Amino acid sequence: MHEWSLAYAVVSASIEHCVKQGKKQATAIIELGELQQIDKEIFEDALKEISSGQTECVLSFKIEIKPAEFNCRKCGKKWTFDEEQKKLNEDNQECIHFIPEVVHSFTRCPNCKSSDFEVIEGRGVSIKGIR
Repeated sequence: MHEWSLAYAVVSASIEHCVKQGKKQATAIIELGELQQIDKEIFEDALKEISSGQTECVLSFKIEIKPAEFNCRKCGKKWTFDEEQKKLNEDNQECIHFIPEVVHSFTRCPNCKSSDFEVIEGRGVSIKGIR
């Protein structure tokens, strides 16, 4: 599953950071972009499972969802993925889940119907901090 490979990368990066900083315990603050459509429950389970087998650092995780927002380059309209997601079928949503850039193939500006828009926020998975 996609969530498991992302969780493995987050755990690996978090452990590497802890080792470099000499920490034995840390909390990783993770931001999940809404556009990525990560199943939060599966992702959390994967983080716990993957991190439980390592001994370098005891890790905990705080997960935040970053809403996806778009901006039309043609007319300046701003809108959210939440509004668009309701219009997409399951296959289209799955395509966006694996390759968020294809959102341009399935989404149009609600104002002028242009596909020339930018994703302002809410894509990808990132570690905002480790404390």
